[in-house]
Amino acid sequence: MEERALTVTQISMYFKQIFDAEEMLFNVKVMGEISGLSIVRGVAYFTLKDENATMSCVCFDSQSFSFKNGDKVIVTGTPKYYVKGGKLNFNVIKISNYGLGELYQKFLELKERLEKKGYFDDSHKIEMPTTIKRIGVVTSKEGAVIQDIINVRTRRNPYIDIVLYPVKVQGINAEYEIANGIKFLDSYNVDLIIVARGGGSLEDLQPFNTEVVADAVYNAQKFIVSAVGHETDFTICDFCSDLRAPTPSAAAELVCFNINEKVQEFLTLNQRLKLAVKNNYVNKNYEFNSTMNNLIKLFKFLNSDRTEKLKGKIVKLKFVAKKYFDEINHNYTVINSKLQKLNPEEILKLGYATIKLNGNNITTVKDVCVDDLITIKMKDGCVEGKVISINGEKNGI
Repeated sequence: MEERALTVTQISMYFKQIFDAEEMLFNVKVMGEISGLSIVRGVAYFTLKDENATMSCVCFDSQSFSFKNGDKVIVTGTPKYYVKGGKLNFNVIKISNYGLGELYQKFLELKERLEKKGYFDDSHKIEMPTTIKRIGVVTSKEGAVIQDIINVRTRRNPYIDIVLYPVKVQGINAEYEIANGIKFLDSYNVDLIIVARGGGSLEDLQPFNTEVVADAVYNAQKFIVSAVGHETDFTICDFCSDLRAPTPSAAAELVCFNINEKVQEFLTLNQRLKLAVKNNYVNKNYEFNSTMNNLIKLFKFLNSDRTEKLKGKIVKLKFVAKKYFDEINHNYTVINSKLQKLNPEEILKLGYATIKLNGNNITTVKDVCVDDLITIKMKDGCVEGKVISINGEKNGI
């Protein structure tokens, strides 16, 4: 009896029907690494592999995706058995990165969504305050970031206070701590807020690429400076803030005006004022004397009676001119006196003193505690002291 045999077509069609009928294989997701990529007339052919297996893939819409050999991806599609070629392929309809690629994709999607909502619009951003006496900082209490900001502040203007709201800058729930810090300082007595952390990977910066932090920055009423990562790093926090600084140190440079430059500017303006008043006085006096001499020469030819009358008028004119120049000199003296009173060093000569704790100015009893060591600066030096007692209401935050 002759055995019955299936044709190649029959067995191939059977394989095809099995794959086509299996609904569990429709639009499945498979993770692996791309290799052997080639694109022919817009169709991409590649192998998806892991440590133990490979799978042939084809993507008919390759122009909609951007990928290359070595990329770790998640492909979505359906396995198809091709009868004519006797080959099983995985037909890909979607490709997305996973791992860091997936984080970056989420970053782009959130950025696009918030941009459409107007979170990045210049019309929503506010101007930096012209007077900055106290800065709020949202960052970790450990590490170099807060110390870098303090160092820059101390060098440029030690009279500016810094209020630190310590938070985790990476890890689980870090975004909620950062958002709460922004909200707290937004209602606290600070002039602006710096949100900062050092550089790191995309995963490290992830808390600053979340909607909860974006909402806190966008809804803040105070000026927000974002100083997250290195100069090449960009976060959602950067786009929502009123000002992006390339580094935390650069943020401190931007918001702490240089007091030494202000003092020098004051001295320069004072000197210019003195010189301007002096030159004006000298020029007017020269013009007056020159005019008087010309008048005297002119009227020497007149009779003595008219000359005497003219001399009387000249005397009156000199009196009026003297009064005018005296008034100019008095105004200069008054203005110069007011400028001198604005000089920080002159204020100390009046008997006042500045009190500091750990390098920060003390303006209220709320800033000190009993046994704190304080520095008292007067016109001719500094005195170190210890707080013995505190009188007055003192409430901590």
